[in-house]
Formats: sequence, structure tokens, C-alpha cells
Amino acid sequence: VQLQASGGGLVQTGGSLNVSCAASASTNNMYAMAWFRQAPGKARECVAAISSSGKVTYYSDSVKGRFTVSRDNAKNTTYLQMNSLKPADTAVYFCAARATSTSLTGMVYFRENSYDYWGQGTQVTVSS
Repeated sequence: VQLQASGGGLVQTGGSLNVSCAASASTNNMYAMAWFRQAPGKARECVAAISSSGKVTYYSDSVKGRFTVSRDNAKNTTYLQMNSLKPADTAVYFCAARATSTSLTGMVYFRENSYDYWGQGTQVTVSS
């Protein structure tokens, strides 16, 4: 499966952005998804993840309460709604997919090496 991330941009502190990840093939109940980010000079970190069923989510402490991950399996698209953005949120945001099975539809994964497929990244810049 190929992933295409979009929706990044420049926003002021306190603003909002909604980034999207479109998959080239159906991800219905077959792929767990996640959003990672990487700031210059820092390691890539998982900020949000969602199970293939969409019923279970994970958020890092740094974004909890501000970011919301969701998916629309009919559109093969995963979203990351980012509110109350801070300069510390400035990074390239990547979406990732992990093939799963029908017995694991409630699992979320936050380790980078858990994911099989990666999008190309979209830049999010938050100005102070």
C-alpha cells in the first residue's frame, strides 16, 4: 500500500491544522495506522495511532488533549486534527500503516519498527 500525506503548512501558535493520509489501497480493517513526526535533530516519535477498527487510539503525552486521530475506511484516509498548536509541534509529519489481521482490529502500535509502510511526510510549521 502507498501512503500520501497532505495538509501541512504554516500556522500561528494556537492555530489548527488537519493533515490527511490517503492510502492507495483499501485499509478497511486490515491496517493499523499512525502519525509520527520528526523535528530537526530529533528522533522520529509517534504522536498518535489508531487501530484498524478505529475504536482504539493512542496519543503521546505531548499532544494528548490537543490532537485527534481518526479514519474513514470508506475513503481509505486517516486524519490528524491538530489544535492549539505550539512551536514545539513544528516537524515533518509522517503517516504509517501496519498490516494486521481480523483478530487484531483493536491493537494500536506506537513503535516505529512496528510499521510496514510510510508516507513521504508533510511539513507543519508553527510560528511563535
